[in-house]
Amino acid sequence: MHTGLNSVSLARGAQMRNRIGLSPLTNRQSNADGTASQDDLHWLAMRAEGGFGMVMTCGTFVNEEGRGFAGQLGASHDRHIEGLSKLAGAIGAGGALAILQLQHAGRRSPSDLIGGLPVAPVPGGESGVRVLSSGEVERTIDAYVAAARRAEAAGFDGVEIHSAHGYLACEFLSLENNREDGWGGSFDDRRRFLDTIIEGVRAATAQNFQVGVRLSPERHNLDTGEALVLAETLMQSGDIDFLDMSLWDSFSSPADPRYSDTPLIDLFGALPKGECRLGVAGKIESSTDVRNCLERGADFVLLGRGGILHHDWPRKLELDGQFTTRSLPVSCNYLRSEGLGQAFIDYLQGFPGMIEE
Repeated sequence: MHTGLNSVSLARGAQMRNRIGLSPLTNRQSNADGTASQDDLHWLAMRAEGGFGMVMTCGTFVNEEGRGFAGQLGASHDRHIEGLSKLAGAIGAGGALAILQLQHAGRRSPSDLIGGLPVAPVPGGESGVRVLSSGEVERTIDAYVAAARRAEAAGFDGVEIHSAHGYLACEFLSLENNREDGWGGSFDDRRRFLDTIIEGVRAATAQNFQVGVRLSPERHNLDTGEALVLAETLMQSGDIDFLDMSLWDSFSSPADPRYSDTPLIDLFGALPKGECRLGVAGKIESSTDVRNCLERGADFVLLGRGGILHHDWPRKLELDGQFTTRSLPVSCNYLRSEGLGQAFIDYLQGFPGMIEE
């Protein structure tokens, strides 16, 4: 029986001590210049000390125009390395794999934050965007690669390339991306942005540096059939060490009528993986959920709400084989006791039913 507490090896680098990871969670608690704050350090160190096998940062911006929110962690400049080193060191000291998520928010960047129109592969959006030129696409790829080098210099075990949830790399995958310069149109050209980032990161970092990718299976004008092909070919390529499928609800079925009879966990869990490890995220709240995901093809799970509410979720599972994430709402004081800074708590106030009134 899969409990989630046994270790799992990756093709490169260190292994995960168990099969439970912390999802990359927006928290808005970094310093204004993108350097890591004491709240960042406290929040992530507690999860490593609490037994998570992989601890991932929030999405870190790879260049200034790619910022997605105020208080976001950065990896766009060498000045960020010192703080990132403290994060990587604390996560590693706690026994977890330290993974830095790389993000460019694309059209989701707030104009008032970046001082101009957000950028995107193609026009669209209510407030308008500035379309990236071919040269700017290449320079943005270079920014991802440079951010990965900084992550390695800071001591992280690896990076995850955020290609989900409608952010820039996901926008390139969208069916709406009809560019005619080799960066859009056909499926192969729409995925070229992501493939080129992976190639660049691999070439720029050490052989044992771990590279992962986060994908969405639907929404954001994505095609579920293409997502399945992309997931399979990435896992079989040998170029990435883990694939993180953000499924929204791991046990629901996709809206696409071609696949609506099959839960998402079964669609992606059945794909051939080669030496790659498959992680899944989305409404995984209990020991039963963990077992179901692992028995249906996932190699590890990533917890969001559970990771917020219990810094030691894996330890609690070890003590109680039937453990379930506590119910909502919770108090602000409870969240403080679990290592959340005030900026993170303020952000969570925007989610109805999360925090007691």
